[in-house]
Amino acid sequence: MAEVGAHLTAAPAGGDRPSVFEAVAQDSLMAAVKPALQHLVKVLAESNPGRYGFLWHWFDEIYVLLDLLLQQHYLARCSASFSENFYSLKRIPMGEGRQQPLATAGLPKRQHWKSLLLLVLVPYLKGKLEKLVSSLREEDEYSIHPPSSSWKRFYRAFLAAYPFVNMTWEGWFLIQQLCYILGKADHHSPMLRLAGVRLVRLTAEDIQALEKKWAETTSSQTHSITSRAQVALRKALSGIAFSLSTGLSVSVFFLQFLDWWYSSENQETIKSLTALPTPPPPVHLDHEASSALLPSLKSVCPLCRQVRVNATALATSGFVFCYRCVYAYVKAHQRCPVTGYATELQHLVKLYSPES
Repeated sequence: MAEVGAHLTAAPAGGDRPSVFEAVAQDSLMAAVKPALQHLVKVLAESNPGRYGFLWHWFDEIYVLLDLLLQQHYLARCSASFSENFYSLKRIPMGEGRQQPLATAGLPKRQHWKSLLLLVLVPYLKGKLEKLVSSLREEDEYSIHPPSSSWKRFYRAFLAAYPFVNMTWEGWFLIQQLCYILGKADHHSPMLRLAGVRLVRLTAEDIQALEKKWAETTSSQTHSITSRAQVALRKALSGIAFSLSTGLSVSVFFLQFLDWWYSSENQETIKSLTALPTPPPPVHLDHEASSALLPSLKSVCPLCRQVRVNATALATSGFVFCYRCVYAYVKAHQRCPVTGYATELQHLVKLYSPES
């Protein structure tokens, strides 16, 4: 019986190894969530800067804190990150034989904390570095530092070296994935190797153990107020995490669509598709009408026939009048005095001459 039990908990040869598509898909899942959430926060901040502006200003820090809590919950409960658990995968320490620990057993402390730091801290630092490079490039274009400035030489050298560093980083991941596809490596990502773990598929025993653990957590009863608060907090976190994991299967397409729609590479296409048609040029007045309405001198107001005071243009037609004259006319008739175009008071534009 012991041999049968050992055989049940052991993974079949080669069957526990996830495909490269599963491994890469779980990596791209969280990469699609952050840009979509960032756009939603941006919309909130633009609609009400006073109330939601801090969310946009501290978005990276708030997101990394939420990501830390989410990944900690799943690593402790399922021995996997959020996206890995979504694709029915788990982490096991390197060197484990065919006898794999259950997902509910959790990772050893060393592998647990290394996994948590690499899952949360590395993407955060990489994003901050990319923002720093972007700001330095903008500063380099409009720099006020003199050419001999040591700071200018330093960050120009940094900007020159960054593409090669980034190429080396991405190449490292690509080579690791190629080795994984060819069966020459146990990891599709260098981050897993640094954490000292590898990915395997969940077994039937893992799923049963996770369901049993969830049932025990939800059915536990206690009379202590402190314990009740702790249980309520755990239930709330578990409920949020469970809702995310189940609801994400429906919303992942929408999140990836938002990521594509608002990507910088797609903005030109979006503008070309959503741009309004070019309005037709204004209808020119005939010679008699123009001679009757427009004064010969350009500095004279067409309404009062005096030299303009506080020159004001109509955005709808481009003609210039005295402010008092055009304000009274537009308020009374809601149209341009010369062209007859529909006009409102908000279309008045104050002009400032160099002399004033």
